Amino acid sequence: MNNIIDCKGLNCPLPLVNTKKYFDEIEKGSATTIVDNEVAKNNVLKFAENAGFEANFEEKDGLYYINITKGEKSEECNCEVCEETKKTFTLVVGTDKLGNGDDALGTALMKSYLFALSEADIIPTDLLFLNSGVKLVVEGSEVLESINKLKDRGVNIQSCGTCLDFYKIKDKVQVGDITNMYTIVELMNSSDKTIKL
Repeated sequence: MNNIIDCKGLNCPLPLVNTKKYFDEIEKGSATTIVDNEVAKNNVLKFAENAGFEANFEEKDGLYYINITKGEKSEECNCEVCEETKKTFTLVVGTDKLGNGDDALGTALMKSYLFALSEADIIPTDLLFLNSGVKLVVEGSEVLESINKLKDRGVNIQSCGTCLDFYKIKDKVQVGDITNMYTIVELMNSSDKTIKL
């Protein structure tokens, strides 16, 4: 029996995340992901292709039915991914919004980014929050669930104490540790890879 992953009405990256979660939990098998927009359809197909799964789709009544099969072939280890997970990777978040432009869009993009990151196979070893980025780790932040999930997966969460003091929110920190610029510099300098948002 083919399993259905109903993703109608879900915004990216949820259709991809839900599909990936299902296939991560089975050794082999099939499922049909149902989405209602072309972007989600393309993202799910790309995921299946990159994972080495068989995939095709059909469009019916404005919906996309993506049929995916995970077989024995797709069980092989992707050595590049394995090698990448052994390296240290520091992500520096220097703002509470992602990108330049409309603030509401930037807030939505940051929320989506951190959620997708919390579900990703490769995650940072260290997640550093600076400047207005520290607003993401305090009471009332809409991304606390994603950051806590990253912490539960072993990510070292650190926030700049000077920045928290500047915004007068040090007493509202909900996740991770408060650190100083010396430690931040050490983590960034010793990391195999550093990405700044």
